[in-house]
Amino acid sequence: MQVTETLNEGLKRGYTITVTAAELDAKVQEKLIEAQPEVEMKGFRKGKVPMAMLKKQFGPRLIGDAMQEAIDGAMKSHFEASGDRPAMQPEVKMVGGETWAEGQDVVVEMAYEALPEIPEIDASAITLERLLVKAEDAAVDEALANLAATATTFAAREAGEAAADGDQVVIDFKGSVDGDFFEGGTAEDYPLVLGSNSFIPGFEAQLVGAKAGDDVEVKVSFPAEYGAAHLAGKDALFACTVKEVKAPQAAQIDDELAKKYGAADLAALKAQIAERLEAEYKGASRAVMKRALLDQLDGLVSFDLPATLVDAEAAQIAHQLWHEENPEVHDHNHGAVETTDEHKTLAVRRVRLGLLLAEIGRKADVQVTDAEMTQAVLAQARQYPGQERQYFEFVQKNPQMQQQLRAPIFEDKVVDFIVAGANVSDKEVGKDDLQKAIEALDEM
Repeated sequence: MQVTETLNEGLKRGYTITVTAAELDAKVQEKLIEAQPEVEMKGFRKGKVPMAMLKKQFGPRLIGDAMQEAIDGAMKSHFEASGDRPAMQPEVKMVGGETWAEGQDVVVEMAYEALPEIPEIDASAITLERLLVKAEDAAVDEALANLAATATTFAAREAGEAAADGDQVVIDFKGSVDGDFFEGGTAEDYPLVLGSNSFIPGFEAQLVGAKAGDDVEVKVSFPAEYGAAHLAGKDALFACTVKEVKAPQAAQIDDELAKKYGAADLAALKAQIAERLEAEYKGASRAVMKRALLDQLDGLVSFDLPATLVDAEAAQIAHQLWHEENPEVHDHNHGAVETTDEHKTLAVRRVRLGLLLAEIGRKADVQVTDAEMTQAVLAQARQYPGQERQYFEFVQKNPQMQQQLRAPIFEDKVVDFIVAGANVSDKEVGKDDLQKAIEALDEM
């Protein structure tokens, strides 16, 4: 077997791999000898089939396997000997392809971009500031008020009082289009909060001013983009009977409210809220410090980047931004998205930092544990209530999805590793200052 270099230009590499006909035949022979003891054939005892007959019967099927094994072995030996690490899966192409015939040498062309040599960084040369924010009483009280708002109850208004925006009306309704009732358009004793925008636009406003016992005809038009195609854009009539009108009753901020949320008393609930707020502040502060770290790393190192990685990243960025600008498109059945210089500039930064963090993590032997992966899968599975098991099975069978879940965990652990060796000073700031720092990240 022979490996000959054909290209060595920057990070680009090219080789031809030649597997001689004799080597290929020897591999086929080796496979036949390995299989012979288990082969049964009419007229022969198990394991006693002559090699010539085995070769005639199974040889053509084994040539492909032998060819693949030989080429894979040559590539593995090459990477071990050269120390190259391909940036992406090498492009492998058989010379002669369809015209190759048994008895001929196999010649394969292999091309790839090698990962560059990545310089070492001195973490102690990095200076970072960690923002510390305490949960102030005003922030806790604001969170308590929001919590109380979600615990609002409704009490019946006096007889004859009209429904106002924010009230809850209990209604029976029947919806029809062109005089025909439609599936899903009928309900009884339905509690509807006026102004909640939970019904078709214009529906709730027509019930403002209604009283218990009133019959109200609500006329609306289904939106053109309504989920049910047979109703989209259609005019509809809902015959509504108002059975009750209820006014909102704000929840009292006291021990009883605390117990509704699983706390022993109001003081315990406040402590839980303060702890949650400080955890949120800590996460936001970490995001600010991480950006500062990445900015410094980006300025500390410079090395050649594989063009294939940069182009792939730029295309991914362009595609993601296109979908953010066109949120109504949920599939990928759209035309090609052109990459711009701005996309490429961002891609260069991402690829450079990605390679640097990966190399730091590799040398530091940073590992993502099974427990961490399980937590990541659990967190994602919660987004699919009732389908958690199916999601777990999907992840188990999908290496690409596993890598998508593993990558951010690995990156965060590498960031923590670098921060541990950097010069970090703590600075106490207020919630508003932290908020400004977070908003500044979006502007960059």
